[in-house]
Amino acid sequence: MIEIQTDETTLTAELHEQRAPETVAALREMLPLRSELMHVRWSGIATWINIDEVDLPELPRENHTTYPSRGDLLLYPGYRNDAEILLPCGPTCFKSQAGELAGNHVATVDASAEELRQLERTTLRDGIQEIVIREVQR
Repeated sequence: MIEIQTDETTLTAELHEQRAPETVAALREMLPLRSELMHVRWSGIATWINIDEVDLPELPRENHTTYPSRGDLLLYPGYRNDAEILLPCGPTCFKSQAGELAGNHVATVDASAEELRQLERTTLRDGIQEIVIREVQR
């Protein structure tokens, strides 16, 4: 399980070890991750973290999707664009200037629709939010 913390919000997410084992292992290697959460530019109602500076191993497409559901945490290793973590907070089609992208669905956030929507609104209204993602025990 991971914890996702911003100034105003603390959420937890269940890792998908069976469906995306290599991606989960890569995510664990980068934890704790201290970064910036931003509003998406192209994908809809979502937020993202640029992890292009993280030295990721070569990852296969695992449990990947272009149309994630609200709360489906995606890790995109940078096949055609910058590496990133995408957190959909509402209707989302994962894309960039390069076109539609498919990210590895690595975890599912345990949060209500309103909690996620508020997180997205905060990044839209107030801009970049400091974020920390860490592994926690159940």
